Amino acid sequence: MATSPQKSPSSPKSPTPKSPPSRKKDDSFLGKLGGTLARRKKAKEVSELQEEGMNAINLPLSPIPFELDPEDTLLEENEVRTMVDPNSRNDPKLQELMKVLIDWINDVLVGERIIVKDLAEDLYDGQVLQKLFEKLEGEKLNVAEVTQSEIAQKQKLQTVLEKINDTLKISTRNIKWNVDSIHAKSTVAILHLLVALSQHFRAPIRLPDHVSIQVVVVQKREGILQSRQVQEEITGNTEALSGRHERDAFDTLFDHAPDKLNVVKKFADGVYLVLLMGLLEGYFVPLYNFFLTPENFEQKVHNVSFSFELMQDGGLERPKPRPEDIVNCDLKSTLRVLYNLFTKYRNVE
Repeated sequence: MATSPQKSPSSPKSPTPKSPPSRKKDDSFLGKLGGTLARRKKAKEVSELQEEGMNAINLPLSPIPFELDPEDTLLEENEVRTMVDPNSRNDPKLQELMKVLIDWINDVLVGERIIVKDLAEDLYDGQVLQKLFEKLEGEKLNVAEVTQSEIAQKQKLQTVLEKINDTLKISTRNIKWNVDSIHAKSTVAILHLLVALSQHFRAPIRLPDHVSIQVVVVQKREGILQSRQVQEEITGNTEALSGRHERDAFDTLFDHAPDKLNVVKKFADGVYLVLLMGLLEGYFVPLYNFFLTPENFEQKVHNVSFSFELMQDGGLERPKPRPEDIVNCDLKSTLRVLYNLFTKYRNVE
């Protein structure tokens, strides 16, 4: 009988295993699922941190009278953050101070077609501060005119603030502003800076006395947020800080009839003071000794300083006001100078 040939047991072919067709799809699905879970975990951790921060900062030992932004509670260990109590923003004296400073800035920059409406929003990037300082100091700064990126803005702020600090000659420990605080739109830092500028350049404005802001200081220690409230003084006795004298008849006159004193602004460039001294002393003042048509702040200061020298030559004591006070149209300072001239020369024919 014929038998069917049998296959050799030594050469069987094992079937090649095939990958399940859905493996790639499964890997992709698991990857997406893992990414989603990771993101949810991270979001949960952030949410827990925010909740931890809010719970910590609202402990009975350190109550806060207003709701904080969650971002203000995400601090590193020992990090300190300050924020203004919103309730203090409604203080009438603070509102008055901010209005006086805004009006002053707009008056100085009237020729630049710049109108400031909000100190924090308009000054944080350094553009207005640059223009303000250039006008007050009479010096052009070597910085970019327009900056868009945060890095460029901070670089510009750094240059502007370094120049301002150098001019104000304030010790480092007494400087209450920096690049980060100004760029972060800190109302406290910006007010400190503007008050210092207005007092240094003898701005013809009246700052309200004893203006303070309620500030909340938050710090993270050993994982717990601790807070305290402090009164940040922005202005003290502005008369003393500006070097002015005790109140006298000129203060009373200024209080009750300032509109009648605008005539003294004619002496702001120093020209009339120089010519007046020549007339009173009976000599001709050579035109090369002063600027007959001063074009900038420095030339006006030169003229007033020169007139002060002529007054001393005529036997008067050197006037107590600074030449910058006269140039900045400080009415009381100008009146005091003119009154000294009147008392000495009133009998001259």
